[in-house]
Amino acid sequence: MSNQRHQKNHSDKQNNTKQSPARTFRITVGVIWNLFLIFSGLAALAIIFGLSIGLGYFAYLTSDEPLHSKEDMRSTILNYEEASELYFSDEQYLGRINTDVERKKTTLENISPYVIDAVIATEDEHFYEHNGIVPKAIARGVLQDVTNSSQQTGGSTLTQQLIKNQILTNEVSYSRKAKEILLAMRLEKFMEKDEILEAYLNVIPYGRDAIGQNIAGIETAAQGIFGISAKELNLPQAAFLAGIPQSPYTYTPFQSRANGGDIKPEKQLQKGLNRMQTVLYRMKETGKITDVEYQEAKASDVTKDFRGKFPLPTENILILNKKFKMK
Repeated sequence: MSNQRHQKNHSDKQNNTKQSPARTFRITVGVIWNLFLIFSGLAALAIIFGLSIGLGYFAYLTSDEPLHSKEDMRSTILNYEEASELYFSDEQYLGRINTDVERKKTTLENISPYVIDAVIATEDEHFYEHNGIVPKAIARGVLQDVTNSSQQTGGSTLTQQLIKNQILTNEVSYSRKAKEILLAMRLEKFMEKDEILEAYLNVIPYGRDAIGQNIAGIETAAQGIFGISAKELNLPQAAFLAGIPQSPYTYTPFQSRANGGDIKPEKQLQKGLNRMQTVLYRMKETGKITDVEYQEAKASDVTKDFRGKFPLPTENILILNKKFKMK
């Protein structure tokens, strides 16, 4: 009897020993799962808390920005300041009055497709997909700014750049950036994508023309730098112009009027040419051009297409005055 009890106890110990790893595994899994739930909950609370602070700060930064109506926004965005044209009494064209910025309006239909592809590939690859902003790009830009990163990739869409140029200023501040984001999303509700693109191409600065005047808008840039209309621009020319707005006075090929509007020295000119190569590469990477087109455009010498100097309106007036005196 005692022997049987001893054998039973020994058997129970063996069974407990066999069950121990399984029970331990179940306990371990249970602990891990509970810890996962706890940390997930804490992470969710931290995210909600962070978003609440972020939204509150965003609301504070934009609190003094008035609520723009559809009519107001469209009117402001589409207000292209153009230089006045001068004509003599017999309707003979003299030129355009020199203003701070020379700009001539055009339409999307009168702009080379190469320009449109170059601008979208370089400045805003997802232009036709987003609602005015790209959150990932904004987050990346904020992170780079907070960490004082040497690599600043930006993050502004074409819509944001249009808002900055037409409604806001170039002030570097979180407040201006927050307002830019808010207004960009609002503008996308009031204007079609092609309207926004057309407006952007009409207002964006392009540095200087062949006589050193400050210029803005793709039509003025095409005429002032290459002596042709925006519709006639070929691939290398379009890529060169599309690269200029990132830093207009660095990449423009001409010096200021004080320096005669001459072509920049080779070292300075090369910066714009390097930028053109970057634009061409982006066009190839985004499928806007083929590898063959890329190689051909990359090897071309766009400097041969730069426009020569042309007379100012005031110079035309002096010439006409001399003609009348001779009569």
